[in-house]
Amino acid sequence: MKPVSLPPGDHPSSPRNAASTGLVTPMRRMRILNILCIFCGWALLICCRLTFLQVIEHHKWTERAARQQERTFEVAPRRGILYDRNLQELAMTVLADSVYAVPTEVGANRPADAAILAKIVHTDPDDHFTTEHQILARMMASKNFAWVARKQPPAVVAKIKALNLKGIYFQKEFKRFYPDQQLAAQVLGYVGLDDDGLGGIEQRYDEELHGTPGRVLTAIDARRHVLDSEEHEPLPGENLVLSIDANIQFMAERALDENMERTHAVNGTVVVQDPHTGQILALAMRPTFDPNDFRHTNPALLRDHAVSDVYEPGSTFKLVSYSAALEEHVTTPDAQIRTLGGQINVAGRIVHDDRDAIRYEAAHGNVLSTTEALEQSSDVAAIELAQRMGVDRFYKYIVGYGFGERSGIELPGETRGLVKPPRRWQPTTIGSIPMGQEIGVTPIQLITMASTIANGGMYLPPHVLLESTDDRKGSPKLKPATFRPEAELPNPLPEGAHRVISELTAAEMRRMMEGVVLYGTGRSAQLNGYSAAGKTGTAQKIDPATHTYSKTKYVASFVGFAPVNNPAVTIAVVMDSPAYQFHYGTAASAPVFQKLAQQILEYLGVPHDEDLKPATLVAKDQNAAPEAEDEPQESPEDLNSLFAEVNHLPQDDPLREQADGEGDGQSAGIRAQGSGGTGDAAGQDLTADVMPKTPEAAAPEMEKTGREKTGAEKPDGAVSPSVQATAQQTQTAAPGMAVVPSMAAVTAPAAAPKGSVSVPNKKVAVPSFAGESVRQVVVQAGSSGLAVQVLGWGIARAQAPAAGTMVPAGTDVVVRFTQQPPNAQTSPVAAPADKHAAVAQPAGHPPQR
Repeated sequence: MKPVSLPPGDHPSSPRNAASTGLVTPMRRMRILNILCIFCGWALLICCRLTFLQVIEHHKWTERAARQQERTFEVAPRRGILYDRNLQELAMTVLADSVYAVPTEVGANRPADAAILAKIVHTDPDDHFTTEHQILARMMASKNFAWVARKQPPAVVAKIKALNLKGIYFQKEFKRFYPDQQLAAQVLGYVGLDDDGLGGIEQRYDEELHGTPGRVLTAIDARRHVLDSEEHEPLPGENLVLSIDANIQFMAERALDENMERTHAVNGTVVVQDPHTGQILALAMRPTFDPNDFRHTNPALLRDHAVSDVYEPGSTFKLVSYSAALEEHVTTPDAQIRTLGGQINVAGRIVHDDRDAIRYEAAHGNVLSTTEALEQSSDVAAIELAQRMGVDRFYKYIVGYGFGERSGIELPGETRGLVKPPRRWQPTTIGSIPMGQEIGVTPIQLITMASTIANGGMYLPPHVLLESTDDRKGSPKLKPATFRPEAELPNPLPEGAHRVISELTAAEMRRMMEGVVLYGTGRSAQLNGYSAAGKTGTAQKIDPATHTYSKTKYVASFVGFAPVNNPAVTIAVVMDSPAYQFHYGTAASAPVFQKLAQQILEYLGVPHDEDLKPATLVAKDQNAAPEAEDEPQESPEDLNSLFAEVNHLPQDDPLREQADGEGDGQSAGIRAQGSGGTGDAAGQDLTADVMPKTPEAAAPEMEKTGREKTGAEKPDGAVSPSVQATAQQTQTAAPGMAVVPSMAAVTAPAAAPKGSVSVPNKKVAVPSFAGESVRQVVVQAGSSGLAVQVLGWGIARAQAPAAGTMVPAGTDVVVRFTQQPPNAQTSPVAAPADKHAAVAQPAGHPPQR
């Protein structure tokens, strides 16, 4: 059979037949697979890209979209209010207008508008934010927003609005405002332009006061039209109620202002405390600043001296020594203490009492009761008591009173003070710390120690914050915490409270401290109708140049409380570097306590515990104390050093060598009796020259010099030393010293030199000033062409250089005055037992009163 032949297109394997039969050829299969792979690869790439954009970079693109479509504005919260305890606003927040520009709307007018705006807002040369250059720089740096000036007063805002400049807008901002300006400035602190606390309570509680900012979210289209907005309200900050009483604070600041003017101190601090709770009622410092305008303040004024500065307390620290001795039963208030002629040898170092204490001790046979020793501020007695206790027992009370540790008061920058542990004590340290040397304290630590004695021996940490609350004044939940003196301690006791001394010891100390005010160094602190207790202190400062005790710079202090049996307030007054005639606590600080305590007790309505006296009788009692009773001892060497210091004598100057090296009795100093020695090669005894000036004969002069002490003008055209120093001083003298230039312009012939300007190549002989009053010395010096550095007041007892010394015209002569003439019969001074008795006390360890 013949095979059947098919047409070419009808073969089964042909593409046409394959298509008709549904078969896929290999070529077609590859084509399909290629297309499928390409599609899958494309899909995979798309998925990866979407995953990268929507997962990995989701946050980035969300933010970019938000920046294009939304605008978020932060709304500042209202800062919390600071109240005093009576809910008087001490710091509050008000609204103020800030000026800003939209640079794209200002356009090409940016330079011209910046110049116009700067002329209006740039009123302070120290404000670099509002200069024309800075305003223009901000406009050029941004398209949408640029500050012009922030928180401007209404008058400035009104001037800018009147210009009607395109692209210039106004925004309300919160501004911190202190209605009482300088009142309690260092306590409250201040805030910056962005409402950040930068000092005081504002800094310590910035997080609580600041609050939580709010936000406004606005949606906009491509044409920047607002489509919708969402607002989250800010949460205001917490309000703080302080323990400060604004009225007592005002009294304290006014009293301190008057005392600063009277004493010419570098700075001063007054602290008022409730002894039964530890609450601070007032904390005043001068000089001060206005927190509304802190940018123009010297940064040194922003310091809170009450917590951040340490100083040697001097004799106020003897309260620790005596109370510890009573508690340890090494003495009693009536126990007798031998004062050893007013000097004691501590590991080879001779420590002296001052001349008034020595005079008193000598009159009582060099044996005093513990009470009398505190009244006369005996260094020797304080050291003896500390030696009886021993280092460890004494140190226990130093720490117990809170020294060497932060008190925890709610103020920033508090320091621990300077207290050496016993292992670091030198053999002579036991002769320094009991009288307030070799230890550094703060005014807050000092007043808390006194309050511990006042409240019965319980240490209560000081506090300035009463409560933090969301309520505002007017809310029924927020009530005033008006201060009313209480006789009981809080129950339960606050954290950190502990007993230091027993109630019996505290009662004995209160009586002994009352004696200081009635009979001792604190008589100028006596009140009218109220009993008072306290202690004076005078401490020499360290000279940073020589690292030794300065002979011209002192810290004068007083700490006390009233009334004695049930103290209502404790007050500490610390004056830094007052003028020399006020450099001791009796004159510089105790009068502030007297005035302030009297006002506060009457303001609080505290019942009188003593009979009221006529003002003249009160003044007589206050002035009955020896005027220099609290004054550290001056030796002839001190006068010589002062003479060299105030005249800026080089080390090789012949005058310095002559003053320091004379051994024939013609020294620069006249040794005053009661100094603890019998005279030495550096001292010239002019008792014979002074004795004819009897107390009766000297009375008129003492009356005049008593007026000089107050710093007021005196009759006959004379001017007090401190006033004259301010008005006529023409040379740079040692700070803190009252400088009395020559009074030639007032009382001497017109040809006499004026002031203390030296005349080249002209020398004059120094006259003898022994026995003369301040006025007579000034007149005599002026007629000789000399100036005078007045130390103290009363009758001239010592001078440097010695009479007859040839010095250049205009030289400052240092003259020491005291009010009581020496009297060997009534005030004998015990002769030293050996050669060490005639050695003057080293400059590094002056007597403390």
